[in-house]
Amino acid sequence: MTEYETIRVERRGRVAWITLDRPEALNALNTQLMHELVGLTTELDADDSVGAIVVTGSEKAFAAGADIKEMASQSTAQMREANHFGPWLEFARVRKPVIAVVSGYALGGGFELALMCDVILASETAKFGFPEIGLGVIPGIGGTQRIVRAIGYPKAAELVLTGRRIDAAEAERVGIVSRVVAADALLGEAEELATAIAEKSLPALVAAKVALDAALETGLEDGLAVEAERFTALFDTADQKEGMAAFNEKREPSFRHR
Repeated sequence: MTEYETIRVERRGRVAWITLDRPEALNALNTQLMHELVGLTTELDADDSVGAIVVTGSEKAFAAGADIKEMASQSTAQMREANHFGPWLEFARVRKPVIAVVSGYALGGGFELALMCDVILASETAKFGFPEIGLGVIPGIGGTQRIVRAIGYPKAAELVLTGRRIDAAEAERVGIVSRVVAADALLGEAEELATAIAEKSLPALVAAKVALDAALETGLEDGLAVEAERFTALFDTADQKEGMAAFNEKREPSFRHR
């Protein structure tokens, strides 16, 4: 089994739990963590025994940002040549549902990582923000694009241009997080949610993500076409036959994930 230095991984049934593990840096996203996390999620995405992926941090910090020490002395040419954040695109392309479970700080790159996930479950202690403007830069891992899509331009512009932090209650109110729960109940709620998702038909989960992504990336007509194509394609799966048979027979389905 692969050994990791900046993350920990655990399997619980059909759910893979990934914990960011750089406590000395509040889980700041350095290059090593990026490569370990992206490599692992790519492997999990190809494993049909995994139905959902959870990404979490510590009680104090989900991730406090990108690792500034790595970037501070770089030039524009060096950043471009290194394609410093390029691997994060692979994380965003994971086909399976990814759930961010956030306590404490989710700032800068940490906020961007959470926004790359499909669902954000937040502790009441969570704090979100883009502090980059105060460092003379802007979000660089997709933050400006995903926050506008999540909450609309005016509120997104305020957060990016001021660097203001918001608490979990405000994040839920404006539509950034799916749900806020008490700190001591967070992991239990996350396990229940992730397990409920992972037990669903894997082909249907993948199709649902493709259709949801199309809503963000295309116009309505094209998005409707993607949804219709993915819907009809599922009628050649064993899980569609089982799911509809179970409905007609008034029993719970037993999906085979194919």
